[in-house]
Amino acid sequence: MTALALDIGGTKITAAVVGEDGRPGEPLTVPTPQSDVWQACEELLDAVSVGSDVDAIGIACAGPVDTVAGTVAPINIPEWKDGFALTDAVRTRFDSASVTLAMDGGCAALGEHRFGAAVGVDDVLSLVVSTGIGGGLVLGGRIVHGRSGNAGHIGHIVVPGSATPCTCGGLGCVETVSSGPSAVRWAQEQGWTGSTGADLAQSASDGDIVAITTLQRAGVALGQAIASAAALVDVNLVVVGGGFAQAGPPLWDPIQESAALHAKLEFLDGLEIVPAKLGAVGTLTGAAVLASGG
Repeated sequence: MTALALDIGGTKITAAVVGEDGRPGEPLTVPTPQSDVWQACEELLDAVSVGSDVDAIGIACAGPVDTVAGTVAPINIPEWKDGFALTDAVRTRFDSASVTLAMDGGCAALGEHRFGAAVGVDDVLSLVVSTGIGGGLVLGGRIVHGRSGNAGHIGHIVVPGSATPCTCGGLGCVETVSSGPSAVRWAQEQGWTGSTGADLAQSASDGDIVAITTLQRAGVALGQAIASAAALVDVNLVVVGGGFAQAGPPLWDPIQESAALHAKLEFLDGLEIVPAKLGAVGTLTGAAVLASGG
């Protein structure tokens, strides 16, 4: 049996053959193009599966998704924002393979539950803080999809004090405050002259007041969203990954302090917020678990 894992995000697309242990093998990655996104996915899948008969494919995709219809409409992939029949496209190319689709945040949660920071914990919320803010849930040891496949999409929890328009069409989503691009944009409006989330983290480390304030603002909002979500779904472990989450103490300290300030219900005693262990392959790992029947 040959199984493949595919992870489609707004910045990059990654694919790998799934190992016998349910983990992805050495991945191949390409930047997400502005157009012909499916062609890029198809070429990547062909490259990793060359010479193999593919029996199963697990797909993680940026949301929103519709796992019932097999369609995706990622906010951060403009070509697909009005909907793309991803499952049908994969089945047309690999007509004998089973295809399982899930939101990327859910796959991140599943990967961390099976192999990462949440091993041995049956109830966990995962956040991916990057170009956007994704999220996912494992409850009772199983990934939770919800009615349409978007359960755990924490990036669109509304946080106090923000009425910034979001690309989803709403106002004040935590993604408008705490994603990498949103934080960079706000810092630039305050006079900061850098251009990326990594620049922002470095500036904060160097003592730049605007950068420190920006990460404090992002961390407080994330802590508020985490406390709200943890109360809603009754978890006491939250795993946070993604590129912007690597910003260090100027982001992490406000996350912890803000969550502690708001998570006061007795059943939230001992709420832990920990870094993801699987790094850049966390979501791909969850897709591999899906492909292997997990």
